[in-house]
Amino acid sequence: MKVAKYVGFILFAGYFSGQAGFAGDVKREADFADDITRMLTMGEAIRLEARGRQFLSLFTDTERADDKGAALILHDIGGHPDQKPLVNALRTVLPAHHWATLALQMPLRERGATMSEYDGLFPEARARIQAGIDYLKGRGAESIVVVGYGLGGLMAAYALSEGAADIEALVTISLPVPETGMETAQTLEFIRKIKRPMLDIYGALDVPEVTKSARERRLAAKANSGYRQVRIDDEGHRYLHDEGLVVKRVYSWLSGVSGRISAGRK
Repeated sequence: MKVAKYVGFILFAGYFSGQAGFAGDVKREADFADDITRMLTMGEAIRLEARGRQFLSLFTDTERADDKGAALILHDIGGHPDQKPLVNALRTVLPAHHWATLALQMPLRERGATMSEYDGLFPEARARIQAGIDYLKGRGAESIVVVGYGLGGLMAAYALSEGAADIEALVTISLPVPETGMETAQTLEFIRKIKRPMLDIYGALDVPEVTKSARERRLAAKANSGYRQVRIDDEGHRYLHDEGLVVKRVYSWLSGVSGRISAGRK
């Protein structure tokens, strides 16, 4: 209980601090932080810092000391690091398959904000991703991957295209290709720049920004031999019915990627 109040206090105080260059809804983050830390049953609530602001993250370790892989989990638009069903499933199931997880609270806008209204938060998102990488390296992680859902996947692709270091692979789930001139939402350009292994998962009944651009995403990645696209039949954007299948696809693919990474280090 004390942790929850402390996290909430820090985030809420930041909301009124008036620091320039931050357009996010920090009070909303504080509300999420209070609720999550009060109800948390698996994992550890920690505070990371990016651009002078602290934010909630949830770390869930594996049970084997020799597991050296870790996954950053990034939620969808308007979400949080324990959002059910998919984000919660990713952060709690992957540790049983040799991947520690660190689910990050990504910067938020007000409830109901559109994707275009998140444009100014992408640099903040990139800073949080780097803070997560630094934390995992400090805990001894040798292979760090990013798993991003929806807007979280777009933020991850943006960070990788901007040169985020120490990320071995990228998994995107329902990666959108918005019809916009926003520099931070040029999904296809980001994919062209990514040379690391990438798994692109989407649902056959996903939103149009995802389904209609599936072929374009494949073409954008044609120079990347480590790219793979998977369509989950009979599933939509929220993956309410079979998030277990999505998570299985993720850890099965990561297992193969881990083997190639380890072989490359020898």
